Amino acid sequence: MLYRERYGKGTVGSGYYSFDHKGVHFVGLNNCQQIDAMGRLGAEQLAWLKTDLASRSASTPVVVFAHIPLWMVYPQWGWGTQDGAEALSYLKRFGSVTVLNGHIHQTVQKVEGNVAFHTATSTAFPQPAQGSAPHAGPMVVPAGKLESVLGVTKVHYIARQSHLAIVDSSLAEKA
Repeated sequence: MLYRERYGKGTVGSGYYSFDHKGVHFVGLNNCQQIDAMGRLGAEQLAWLKTDLASRSASTPVVVFAHIPLWMVYPQWGWGTQDGAEALSYLKRFGSVTVLNGHIHQTVQKVEGNVAFHTATSTAFPQPAQGSAPHAGPMVVPAGKLESVLGVTKVHYIARQSHLAIVDSSLAEKA
């Protein structure tokens, strides 16, 4: 509760929000609060999202932030959101949607129609590629290789382009 009082001002429900900036509609979703095997948005947040998007023109670019991927990257490891398909159904009418996620600590990209999905590496600990290990979790790598499997992502808005310019780079590249 104290965290949300300090850092979550202006959020609703379990900490979701939206705002507009320079013609782009940004949506922050919380799919971590109801987590069990996978993330979940819940009926209240989905109803809010549907209402939030209803008044927007289909030509409005939309950027969505959620910690756990909204699409099923690898459900066996909890790398997906159980009710993410419903949220994505509300976004399909828009001409340009970018969904930015974390959680899996690696770069995975996918485009479905007008929706571009992007997850990024982490500055904390690397995870194995989906299905390449018995389970998700911190991956042990030699100290000299650590910076090559951790990274940062920069997102750039370029006016009159259909998608955001997303650039991933490892911490080794930053050194």
